[in-house]
Amino acid sequence: MYPSKFNYLAPESLEEALAVLAERGDEVKILAGGQSLIPMMKLRFAEPSTLLDINRIPGLDGLNRSNGTLSLGSLVRHNDVVKSDTAQANHTVASAAPWIADPIVRNLGTVVGSLAHHDPEGDWASVMLACGAELVLSSSTGERVVDIEDFLVDMFTTSCQPNEMVTEVRVTAHTASGGGNYQKLERKVGDYATVGVATSLELDDNGDITSAGIALTSVYPRNLKVVEAEQALVGHAPSDDLFAEAGRIASEACDPASDIRGSATYKRHIVDVFTRRGLAKSLGIAQGGQS
Repeated sequence: MYPSKFNYLAPESLEEALAVLAERGDEVKILAGGQSLIPMMKLRFAEPSTLLDINRIPGLDGLNRSNGTLSLGSLVRHNDVVKSDTAQANHTVASAAPWIADPIVRNLGTVVGSLAHHDPEGDWASVMLACGAELVLSSSTGERVVDIEDFLVDMFTTSCQPNEMVTEVRVTAHTASGGGNYQKLERKVGDYATVGVATSLELDDNGDITSAGIALTSVYPRNLKVVEAEQALVGHAPSDDLFAEAGRIASEACDPASDIRGSATYKRHIVDVFTRRGLAKSLGIAQGGQS
């Protein structure tokens, strides 16, 4: 099937793009990587009257570390993260990038585009939930910064307004005593996750956990931040028993559906296993071990 007719605009400045959104935002879809939008347009699940291609706008492809923050612009491709030494500033982000879809999608698709699309089975939302990310939403009247939990409203729904576009996502860089990981089970390369688990840990000088992030993919109607499991970790010394308890809490918090990717019982088991494994890998990085 072919997409319905649309106007195509390719602004060469952010100001020009934001002016278009201010004038006709309700009828616009933004094109960055297009790996989700173009198939939806071909199936006519999305029928924008205007397609706003932002790929000619300079300055949106920055992947930078500054003052303890890793920032990714709206044109940073998945493979940009895979290849970047700078991305290693946040281990959860760096470990997730190679798991995104397949090589073609990773070459074209963008991190911010995935977040803005908010497919509930997407990997990046779990990563950003575990890392406590912030998003910069820009409009012709200025910017606002939104926490990832406030940004992700429901499946395929975010708090980004029609006159806004996401220009940047920010995550805290791991310290020398921090680490993170993304674990994913998929049936074949490029498939949606059967289960995905993002983890992040920070330790104090005594080796106790000062902050923790755990978020799950494909086992709930949306990407799920498991606050109860995070709280169970903070203030305690890492141990196999502690990680086992976090895995148990995470497996009970999720509500997976039985489908072609496995039964609900199987998925809960994998959540338990991957939570323990991801926390152990995060701890190894925090202690200067595996990366």
